[in-house]
Amino acid sequence: MTATDRSIELIQTAAQAAADKLAHDIIAYDVSDVLSITDAFLLASAPNDRQVKSIVDEIEERLQKELGAKPVRREGDRDARWILLDYVDIVVHVQHSEERVFYALERLWKDCPELELPADAKATRGKAQEHARLQAAEEDGAAGFEELR
Repeated sequence: MTATDRSIELIQTAAQAAADKLAHDIIAYDVSDVLSITDAFLLASAPNDRQVKSIVDEIEERLQKELGAKPVRREGDRDARWILLDYVDIVVHVQHSEERVFYALERLWKDCPELELPADAKATRGKAQEHARLQAAEEDGAAGFEELR
C-alpha cells in the first residue's frame, strides 16, 4: 500500500507552508505500509517555540484554505516544543530543534520511503545544523567580548 493522492497533496501543501515560515529540515515519510492509522508523516523543526507555533499555524491555515482540511487533533500547544497536527491521512510533527535531535523521529522511520516535497521544502535540509553553528559562533564571540571588558 502507498500513500493516497490526497495524502500526498496534503503533505506537499503542508511542506510548502512550513518552508514559507522558515522551518528547518522538512522531510516526509510514507508510513502506510507500517501503520494503519495514517498514510504519511511530515517532520519539520524550528529553533524557538514562537517559530514552532508560527509554522503550525501557517500549515493549519493553508491546509484549511487551499484543501478544506481541518485537523482532527492538535496536541502540544502549551509548550510549543512539539506540536502534532493529526489530519487522519497525514500527521504533521513540528518540533523545537532540541526535541528533534533528542527524539530523532527520522531514525524510527528511516526504512519508510521518503515522499517528494516542493523545492523550497527540500532546500531546508541542513538548516538546523547551520543555525546551531551560527548560534555557537555568536555565543563564542559574545564570550570573547566579555573577556575583553
